Amino acid sequence: MATANKTCSLGRRIYRFTVSVSGVIALLIILWGCTANDFNAGAIAWKTYSNSRYGFEFPYPSNWTSLAAPANDDGIAFISPQNNSVEIRGWASQQLPNSIVTVQESVKKIKSNFQTSQGVSGVMVVEVDQQVGSMTLTLTQSQVKYSLQGRSKSQEFQDYYRLFYYIAQQYRITKL
Repeated sequence: MATANKTCSLGRRIYRFTVSVSGVIALLIILWGCTANDFNAGAIAWKTYSNSRYGFEFPYPSNWTSLAAPANDDGIAFISPQNNSVEIRGWASQQLPNSIVTVQESVKKIKSNFQTSQGVSGVMVVEVDQQVGSMTLTLTQSQVKYSLQGRSKSQEFQDYYRLFYYIAQQYRITKL
């Protein structure tokens, strides 16, 4: 019985590895298609969203529509005029003191893999599943966690990847 359990456990590990490897390969293929050099930021009319509560700002296409801002003024969301399933969200929140953070949360921390044009390092996570593709940038300064996310339907994500990436590069913390 113990041998059967070990074999089954090994089989699950191999399956998980295969699924994760195939997922990574699929993501790389999608992103490879996203790296086309046809994105021209200069061809877009931009506005800048500024958040005075947390001191951050980022550009967004001037023809995008803002959704109602939350009453606590922690951020905003914009949607594309061509497709309301495409959105850009920016928000911030106060971090809990280190003594309150659980061990599980500290394990989830990922090393910085992205740097804004301002020089602030953060973590960029790109996730694409069968329905939604998203790019989320997280920056942490002092006790504030800053987030920027671009989302679209998975099949359209490659069309918006360069736009989301450009906006993430231009993200600025004004209270440094």
